[in-house]
Amino acid sequence: MIEPLAFFQQQLEARKAAHLFRERTPLENTRGVRIRIDGKDFLSFCTNDYLGLASHPRVIKALQEGAERWGVGSGASALVSGYTSAHAELEKAFANFLQRDRAVFFSNGFMANIGVINALLQTKQAVLFQDKMNHASLLDAGKLSPALVKRYSHLNMHHLERQLQHYPAPLRIIATESIFSMTGDCAPLSHLVKLAKRHSALLMVDDAHGIGYLGANGKGCTEVFELNQTDVPLLVCPLGKAFGCYGAIVAGPHALLEMLVQYARSYIYTTALPPALAEAALSSLQLVQAEPKRREYLQSVIHYFKREAKARHLNILPSSSAIQPVFIGDEEKAVQIADRLFRDNILVKALRYPTVPKQKAVIRITLSAQHTDQDIERLVTLLESLHVTT
Repeated sequence: MIEPLAFFQQQLEARKAAHLFRERTPLENTRGVRIRIDGKDFLSFCTNDYLGLASHPRVIKALQEGAERWGVGSGASALVSGYTSAHAELEKAFANFLQRDRAVFFSNGFMANIGVINALLQTKQAVLFQDKMNHASLLDAGKLSPALVKRYSHLNMHHLERQLQHYPAPLRIIATESIFSMTGDCAPLSHLVKLAKRHSALLMVDDAHGIGYLGANGKGCTEVFELNQTDVPLLVCPLGKAFGCYGAIVAGPHALLEMLVQYARSYIYTTALPPALAEAALSSLQLVQAEPKRREYLQSVIHYFKREAKARHLNILPSSSAIQPVFIGDEEKAVQIADRLFRDNILVKALRYPTVPKQKAVIRITLSAQHTDQDIERLVTLLESLHVTT
């Protein structure tokens, strides 16, 4: 019988041999797209700080002043004594911004998705329908739930409808990302709304990669598709992307949100987020509302990248979002390309199985309002030289 440590070592070696081993890169600063690693200057194309708000002076000041007022930690879970007026003010502000009845501030997007699904689907008589390309947090939430889980082919509404017809139940939820985090494509939200209403299911949308920078007012994909609370009763808005902060807002009708406060274990049984972070997130929300030019500039960056990438015949996946994956396929080749870019002081990551399906590796490029045309030119020129073309 093999010793446990030897067994795990074998697993790690197998992962290395398959070019699936992942390593962390210690950054010496994280402010924006210009970073330092090992004393060298790098240009980053793998930050989700889409609007550059993580380093905005007003957000930093709000965090500092919040820490002065509240201290560093909240000291308890939200239902004990960790819930403060700072948390309440942030929730109210987001509920108003998103035009929802109510909002609850979770510790992060992963815990929000785990909490929502397990608070609402507490019975084996419930069914959860998920897009096969959903984020790991949604998939893991399904694994932890007693509900029956059915996964439909990516963006395939015909497949979903057949499943809805075949699996009736008194309670059903359709869960999807809005902008898919690994591929950058967008869910057909209007069609999903129609299916959910036709089959008496609740629609849950994780708008992690849309909220803050998409829509005329930065309200994300529900604004782009002109969907209200009745259309999307469960809206999850992580704050670690375009808002440049931490935590996640879940917004929706009073009854559903009260269910989360009463039953979401990932909310109830964890220390509440520091009030200073709530202060920072509120400042970031105010900036999103007051500075539309950040969103407009980011859109120009996205359009410029797509134009230049197509001109060079780069094999980019269909996406109009800030996520612009370059399809590679082979895992070893993807690692080699990321390593080559790193040697030229450009930081991107090769995404491989299990993050994406086997032999579907991509170089995942994320764009920010802090990138310039010159930055884009530098990246696409290098990619072209590496023959990452169709």
